[in-house]
Amino acid sequence: MKVRRLSLEHFRGVRSGRVLLDGHSLLVGSNSVGKSTVCEALELILGPERMFRRPVVDEHDFYGGCYQPVGEELPEIGLEAVLTELSPAAERQFGPHLRRWSDETVDFADLESGVLEQADAGQWCLPVVFLGRYDPQEDDFFGGTFFAHPAKSRDDLGEESSELGAGLRPFTREDKRHCGFLYLRPNRTGNRALSFQRGSLLDTIVRLEADQGGPLWEKALADVAAVVVADEDSGFSKIRAEVTERIGRFVGLAAHSDPVDLHLSEATREHLRETLRLFVATQPGTHAVPFNRLSTGTLNLLVFALLTYIAELKGEDSVIFAMEEPEIALPPHAQRRLVDFVTRRMGQAIVTSHSPYVIDKFDPAQIVALGRDETGVLSSSPVLLPPGFKPKQYSNNRRQFAEAVLARAVLVVEGSTEADLVPAVADVLEQDPSVDYVHPDLAGVSVFNAQGDNAVPAFAPLFKSLGKPVYGIHDTPVKPLSADTLAKADDFTRYKVIPYKGIEDLLAAEVPVKVQRRFLSAAGERADYPGKCARPREDMDDAEVTALVWEVLKEHKAGGYAALLISQCVGRHELPASIVDFLLEVDADLRTPLASSLDSPTLGEGEVTGGAE
Repeated sequence: MKVRRLSLEHFRGVRSGRVLLDGHSLLVGSNSVGKSTVCEALELILGPERMFRRPVVDEHDFYGGCYQPVGEELPEIGLEAVLTELSPAAERQFGPHLRRWSDETVDFADLESGVLEQADAGQWCLPVVFLGRYDPQEDDFFGGTFFAHPAKSRDDLGEESSELGAGLRPFTREDKRHCGFLYLRPNRTGNRALSFQRGSLLDTIVRLEADQGGPLWEKALADVAAVVVADEDSGFSKIRAEVTERIGRFVGLAAHSDPVDLHLSEATREHLRETLRLFVATQPGTHAVPFNRLSTGTLNLLVFALLTYIAELKGEDSVIFAMEEPEIALPPHAQRRLVDFVTRRMGQAIVTSHSPYVIDKFDPAQIVALGRDETGVLSSSPVLLPPGFKPKQYSNNRRQFAEAVLARAVLVVEGSTEADLVPAVADVLEQDPSVDYVHPDLAGVSVFNAQGDNAVPAFAPLFKSLGKPVYGIHDTPVKPLSADTLAKADDFTRYKVIPYKGIEDLLAAEVPVKVQRRFLSAAGERADYPGKCARPREDMDDAEVTALVWEVLKEHKAGGYAALLISQCVGRHELPASIVDFLLEVDADLRTPLASSLDSPTLGEGEVTGGAE
């Protein structure tokens, strides 16, 4: 069972939206775009324990905080999940509530004329909905989950038409257990998650184990009651005897050997839930401590370990596992291991992340880019490699691509020298008080090394498909670019071919000679100064300085010498104008209202506008 489509109405920051998922999915997008809201919506619909919270929703769960009646209408949160790839057991369990689904139209197949007469009209799917509303008479919030199909018409409901979920059958807690939904929040390391309170992870484990092996709480309560605190060797024995004697003067005690005694618990399930604690001893020590005394990273892994236990008890292939930001407090190797585990062992993993180490583990087709406009409409789009884009181009740049996915905009350059040069120029511009400029790091611009001037335009369609402003700059190629390559360059938001055949030519021509002299003085003292080049001398004329700078830069492309040259600049007037002018144009673009519209993914043919957050 997998979530194929999620629709949201009037929920948190989303006025309306729709998100399409296809198996394991990584949700990416800028902060506050809606990734967490998608996960919260899924938990409201599918989480077996979510309905125990009171209230189920509150004022801030309604779009724009609008929950009070508008005229005669009550604003209502509406969240619908469509589940596909149902098991035979699920089809039997939910048979009357199933509909046919078409992967071609990404919608219900029975909406098409005559489709019900077709035996192979599409796979069965289960649509489930959560509805939430404020009740002015009770001055409280209410919510419930329901089968979305079939629904009675309003005419058949009569006076019941105003009730929450009128005409729909409730989707119960037991029904939700068949869906196997688990949710790991980034802040789920508090006391409740690892306690034995109702709905906690450990409570879920106890319930599942009890279903298979019989009652567990009864045995625990009996064991606790059998613990003797005030035995003959204990100082509490004398205290108990004295207390018994004094109480007996005023209270008629039972005819029992120990009418007054000391116990560890009130011997009720609820009290035991409150007092029972998980103790853990971690390396390099040996002393066990309560779980809440562990480090944040260890707590995150502990929570995840318990979730895997639950998954195994439920049956791993049937689990829908939503996980937010698994990278929090975890080193890269732990992030990769965690993602590998869930994608191998869970039926469907839905992950949000800002970590390139996590993104690196997902193929482009599994990445769903989210965007949300100012009107509250959430949009989603899968990452599709453009026609003619070779998979090797992606695999060779996988880590760079992961970082670009997280960026607000992407600047594609032709090589490692340029990739080092752009941040260096930005550093100097940012320090110049006469220039109003936002550094690419603050503006959310990722610099992407295309590894060749001819390769720069090839990445424009890819990043444009992510809904990002994409910029390209490279030097004049030795051979003119082909018509096909130039056509790809049309997808750049802004594109510049500098009038030089190499970065050395640009720097030698546009950086003042006085800066070049400072550079040679600094480079000449470095241990990696190229041995083929002459040593700088104080008596060199300007032409000799420029020639030597060009030669040093050419001989040591990979040594960061171009960035070293730029670091000698003081202010915009000493920087290469071709690079500066382009960066200022990019900065101006990202400050305009147009840039905010570019944050939303551009949807391809056959994709659906709408989504969730």
